[in-house]
Amino acid sequence: MDFSTSDKVNDFLSDIQSISSEQFDMVIAIRDIFLKANEELVEGIKYDGLVFNVSNILVGGIYTYKEHISIEFSNGANFIDTDSVLEGSGKKRRHLKIYESDDISQKNIAYFVNQAVNN
Repeated sequence: MDFSTSDKVNDFLSDIQSISSEQFDMVIAIRDIFLKANEELVEGIKYDGLVFNVSNILVGGIYTYKEHISIEFSNGANFIDTDSVLEGSGKKRRHLKIYESDDISQKNIAYFVNQAVNN
């Protein structure tokens, strides 16, 4: 795992690891997808989750729940989603629920993360 320059992020990740090693592994995998998608991405903690900003604009985040992980996209309503994988019906936000590690590839997380951080 690449440690963050943010103590808050490292504490957040340590907390997840102490609660569920399975969720921790999935969060790290998703985090890596975000960080590799755009070198200008800045990570932080907001709304009890791991969030990602580009030029001080919140583009997405990872939130853990008892039964799943939610990947939130600030402008997900504008994404190209030909398979209708994104969930939510708000004006802007959309999310993906991850229940197991296979969901990361099956729901094509990298495709949506790239739209989030490069638009």
